[in-house]
Amino acid sequence: MTLFDAGAPAPAPASAELTGSAAPRESKGVAIRLVVAYDGTDFHGFAEQPGLRTVSGVLVEAIEQALRAPIEHFTGAGRTDAGVHAWGQVVSFRVPPGVEPDPERLRAAVNHRLGPEVVVRAATPAADGFDARRSAGWRQYRYTIVNRPEPDPFLARHAWWVAEPLDLSLLRLGADPFVGEHDFAAFCRKGPEGTTTVRRVLRSRWDEIDDGLLRYEIRATAFCWQMVRSIVGMLVEIGGGRRRAGDVLAVIRSRDRAHASRLAPPQGLCLWEVGYEDPPSPSGASSR
Repeated sequence: MTLFDAGAPAPAPASAELTGSAAPRESKGVAIRLVVAYDGTDFHGFAEQPGLRTVSGVLVEAIEQALRAPIEHFTGAGRTDAGVHAWGQVVSFRVPPGVEPDPERLRAAVNHRLGPEVVVRAATPAADGFDARRSAGWRQYRYTIVNRPEPDPFLARHAWWVAEPLDLSLLRLGADPFVGEHDFAAFCRKGPEGTTTVRRVLRSRWDEIDDGLLRYEIRATAFCWQMVRSIVGMLVEIGGGRRRAGDVLAVIRSRDRAHASRLAPPQGLCLWEVGYEDPPSPSGASSR
């Protein structure tokens, strides 16, 4: 079993011209929306950082080379940390007026350059005003744990190996109290002055997807920095019997990071899906 249990079209080389010289559709240029999957192991996170290899850095470079033009307003729905993966990251950007990109040829060209480490699963024109981050209604993450006496070399890059037996019923009891609107200050790294750690969790559940292969799924309107990994760290302590499920609400109400547990490692985490309630793209095609 691999991290990505859904199929995606094989990338194809792009040899055709991706841009044209037709008159611009509008003065501010065409907006494009991509659904992107990546293995985050060898990246310093999603967001661009000077001098470091990041997902957004290689994506922007590949897109601009394919279009032979600079792009503007590049943004992603989730800012994944170093070592964190994605199956359903959504990005948006604008091309300059006068550039008329073919989304499918753009997708193929980027995949030919970056795949299989980074793969564009879908490319469509975006509705006017669409912003991958601000337009998102919710994000969904998955965290995978190999709960067996021995590690699995084929899952080591995409799952956390926990040798101690975990009780699935206790994991589920611990996951329930996270649903709802709470101040998650105890489960987040402190952000910039004036930012809030209040978040609304829509789903929090555990499943055993194979013998000894556990998956935690959490959906929220937004997440704060390291929130999911901190939650998983506490739930593993509950599943191992070192903490009680009844401790969760007390830790949430404390709003004190010192009361939570250690962070789960990054490799088990994957940004799985981002939800939008926007109208169909101008082409009428689905973005997923």
